[in-house]
Amino acid sequence: MIRDKLSVLKEYFGHTAFREGQEGLIDAILAGRDVVGIMPTGAGKSLCYQIPALMSSGITIVVSPLISLMKDQVNSLIQSGVRAAYLNSSLSLAQYDLAIKNAKMGAYKLIYVAPERLCTPSFLSLAASVRISLIAVDEAHCVSQWGQDFRPSYMRIPEFVATLPYRPVIAAFTATATKAVRLDIANMLGLREPYSVTTGFDRKNLSFEVVRGAEKFSETVRIIKRNEGRCGIIYCSTRKNVEDVCDKLNERGISCTRYHAGLSDEERRQNQDDFIYDRVRVIAATNAFGMGIDKSNVGFVIHYNMPKDLESYYQEAGRAGRDGEPAECVLIYSTADVQTNMFLINKSLDESDLDPELADTLRRRDIERLRLMNMYCTATGCLREYILSYFGEAAEGYCGNCSNCRAGFEELDVTLESQKILSCIYRLAQRRTALGAKMVCDILRGSTASKITQHSYDTLSTYGIMKDTSSTRIRLITEALEHQGFIRTTGEYSVLSLTREAKRVLTDGERVTVKLPKKKHSESRRERVKLSDGVYSFDIRLFRQLKAMRAQLAAEAKMPAYIIFGDNTLRDLCVKQPADMEALLECSGIGRAKQQRYGKRILEEIRKYREELPEGSDPSQPITAAKIEPKALKGSDMLSKLIRYNSGKLTAVDEELTLGQVADRILECLSVSADKRRIQKEIEGWLVQNGYLTPAKDGLPPDTTILSDEAGIQKVRRISKLGSDYTAIIYPRAAQEFIFENIKDIF
Repeated sequence: MIRDKLSVLKEYFGHTAFREGQEGLIDAILAGRDVVGIMPTGAGKSLCYQIPALMSSGITIVVSPLISLMKDQVNSLIQSGVRAAYLNSSLSLAQYDLAIKNAKMGAYKLIYVAPERLCTPSFLSLAASVRISLIAVDEAHCVSQWGQDFRPSYMRIPEFVATLPYRPVIAAFTATATKAVRLDIANMLGLREPYSVTTGFDRKNLSFEVVRGAEKFSETVRIIKRNEGRCGIIYCSTRKNVEDVCDKLNERGISCTRYHAGLSDEERRQNQDDFIYDRVRVIAATNAFGMGIDKSNVGFVIHYNMPKDLESYYQEAGRAGRDGEPAECVLIYSTADVQTNMFLINKSLDESDLDPELADTLRRRDIERLRLMNMYCTATGCLREYILSYFGEAAEGYCGNCSNCRAGFEELDVTLESQKILSCIYRLAQRRTALGAKMVCDILRGSTASKITQHSYDTLSTYGIMKDTSSTRIRLITEALEHQGFIRTTGEYSVLSLTREAKRVLTDGERVTVKLPKKKHSESRRERVKLSDGVYSFDIRLFRQLKAMRAQLAAEAKMPAYIIFGDNTLRDLCVKQPADMEALLECSGIGRAKQQRYGKRILEEIRKYREELPEGSDPSQPITAAKIEPKALKGSDMLSKLIRYNSGKLTAVDEELTLGQVADRILECLSVSADKRRIQKEIEGWLVQNGYLTPAKDGLPPDTTILSDEAGIQKVRRISKLGSDYTAIIYPRAAQEFIFENIKDIF
């Protein structure tokens, strides 16, 4: 048995160094100490208990909430040469009994089990016959009644521990937990002076955006279009929304599948597999989907509806960008989402069999968390700062990678406007009335709607005193007043009332300043979309060959490609180009088991690539046709300069390409790998600016114009895989040549 943790890390998992927080947690577990690890998605929580499991003499029990999570983890471990199994309802009785029998004979080092099965007679019999050295509790926030996903079955864990002849080390892990939840985890699991690590909640590769006032479906289409070729999840609050979004996308020619609790087990499993194996790139789902999904290449997550709390949002949004690549997290907000969530909160608790007093406590907790979620959606400051502050982590007020920071805000004195809004709420309170933000806005702007006049709100002294102020500005100032504690939203209908602090503004003369969006001015140049400028210095041809090889290996193993190798491993192979089996072990993500299982195939693929190199090339270095002088790299826009400098190398092909494929063709000609979305967006913007395409509108992509023929651009009708008829813009050879001729103007 290997006793050195770094050797285990390299031997089984192919890595040479630990990430932040991992080593301390591993050392504490090996020293016999309980631990709590709060680490963001993708930070490597699993290794914190898997490595001690391999270094200990007994068995490690991993308590995990979802079947899909267990299956992914066990498959990944087996691929890495680790003996592991799972026990859950997906197994037949015969399979379950066989797994128990094998476990009693010492066949596994790690056993993943659902919490509901811990205290069953068969599992208790297993626990009594083997030595359990570690119990790892994954998604540990589920044990807390103050967590966003409380599961009563997690309360069985202490009961199970009490049945054991000795107490093993207990390690608890989760990605999202407030301070209160962290304390609850330690108390509810009975942890003894646990070693605690919180590595930070910031995921710098994720871009956060809140879209307000947009038509939800049109905005969804826009987001998918700008992420062409990338995998994405669309979270909806209800099954009906899932069905509507899925059907409408397929009608638009965008292949999409669905996932919610109303489908049969077989359809859910099939749809999930279609998404995981990249047979379908977009899935619309309720929050029942994804908790245990370890899909690394999700490029965007759309929240079609606002979740009920920030913990749920951050966990779901965090399923994007697990491979470390830039990814988008977009929440499409409407005030109706607040009422939908209120209904869901009440329905869930009313139908529960909880004690009425506990149910009422949880209801107040959920309503407060919904209020804080709504404040995120209406915040005018940095969204990343709001998220990190919610989880108790200090952050700067500007991240540069959220919609608020990118849009730009200016701090304005809105004292007079604030006094008018607060006065209106006060005058309503004098009539023993409280109204929602929209009605208050209508009164201030002097609306003549019947709902105003029939209740005599037009007789208020504040009626019409802001008739020249836009409803958007009033709403933004009202939301800012709530953020600053002068207003509170209460009740099922989210009515406004004043806090004690409002007196400071109304009568004491305190000034109020808020951040409001800067007014947009027309610009001579089109707006540029900020995307990754990363350019990988290796031959994209080898990368594609290795991706094709990985797809074949995945098909043979009947597993998702990311479990075989991540893209980071393929990139490292391209750069290092190992020539023998031992050199393979120097590549990230390749341990001894994967070296033995796949090494010969990898080396053969690299050997074939080298044989095809042009004569005189150095086989020890990756060939890169796109060369750029150091002097030309000065400045921030490396990708644009690289394309301009090598424009003469761009050649068209006799194929009908999409614009995304044209961007791919450019990268292929330059023999580099980079973010093609940047290239695609720049070309599309130039074509629109010069009249060769119409601007995108109402969720629809750009269309052809009378000048399109001049550029060789064509519009054709096509049939989707699901049989839907749709139109597509294509770029035959003539259009490609036209773009390449103008590439220096475009970039």
